[in-house]
Amino acid sequence: MKKIRLYQNTLFKVGNKISLEKNNEHYLLKVLRFPVGNTVTLFNGDGFDYQAIVISTKKTCKVEVLSQQKNESESSLDLTLAQGIAKGEKMDFLIQKAVELGVTRIIPIQTERCVVRLKTDKVAKRIDHWQKIANHACAQSGRSVIVDILLPQTLSELLSKPNHNGFVLHHRATENLQMMEKTSKATILIGPEGGLSDNEIKQAITAGFQPILLGKRILRTETTSLVAIANMQLLWGS
Repeated sequence: MKKIRLYQNTLFKVGNKISLEKNNEHYLLKVLRFPVGNTVTLFNGDGFDYQAIVISTKKTCKVEVLSQQKNESESSLDLTLAQGIAKGEKMDFLIQKAVELGVTRIIPIQTERCVVRLKTDKVAKRIDHWQKIANHACAQSGRSVIVDILLPQTLSELLSKPNHNGFVLHHRATENLQMMEKTSKATILIGPEGGLSDNEIKQAITAGFQPILLGKRILRTETTSLVAIANMQLLWGS
């Protein structure tokens, strides 16, 4: 059986006996038919992996924490993805793959060309949905930290805050990532379907974001984000 990793927002200590949360219990017992005596890896976002053994499947699924081990899978690059909100499954896919590629946090950005306009009463539900995708991607990719999905911001709100090595994709840029000085912290700003407007790119550059060119071809937003993240990890991270 493949190695099972589960996220649970619980304090783990070696020797503790813990009941799994309902969604984890359902996955182990109903989906995987997990028997007593098998082991799972748990993580809670503190950077450690916890090996646990299933000790009971009656009424609730209980496990005993056997060991704690530091997880060394994190990149040395502290990378923020400021992503123009894309439609439906595209945004879900983007978040999943960005987490797998090692981003530190994701900020959904409302821009001029965003087709999706989140209503105030729907924001919390959408963030919860995206956070679950991010948590699952952390588990799947072997990470033991949680990638926070921050509350949506307007571009003006993002640019009003100090940025640490901000970069913005621009098809007229003359420099690429290989020409940039290596950094341990960066923010990459990428537009939604249709990209950022010329005015938005100008605003970003005025706020200190460096324009960069990924290549000669026009990429979809979900491709652009992942190519940019992968290149940054290759050059500056892991």
